[in-house]
Formats: sequence, structure tokens, C-alpha cells
Amino acid sequence: MDIANSQSVSIASSYAQADTADAVSMLMLRKAIDVQATGAQALLSALPQQPALAVEGSLGRNVNTYA
Repeated sequence: MDIANSQSVSIASSYAQADTADAVSMLMLRKAIDVQATGAQALLSALPQQPALAVEGSLGRNVNTYA
């Protein structure tokens, strides 16, 4: 039995498992980011529109402030 060959197979197997685990982790991270992006987009689209500036009169033409 060749011990060196057995160890190299074991090392190669552990690298393959690590690559698979990394790929799964990256896939889950991307899905989580996509879910967060969808939620953020929904929150942003739910915000009310800013009121338009006044076009006549003396109030609201120079400074656009609202509560």
C-alpha cells in the first residue's frame, strides 16, 4: 500500500469538499442579497412622492421644506 498516494487522494478529496462548500456558501449569499435588494426596492417604492415646489404665491418658492 502506497501511503503517499492515499494521502494525496485524501487531500484532493478535502479540497473538493471545501470547493463545494464554498460554492454553496456563495450561492446562499447571493440569494440572501437578492432577497434584501427586493425588500429594499419595495420599501423605496412605498415612500410617498415629494411635494412639488410652489409656482405661485410667496410661500414655498425659495425653500422647499416639509415635515
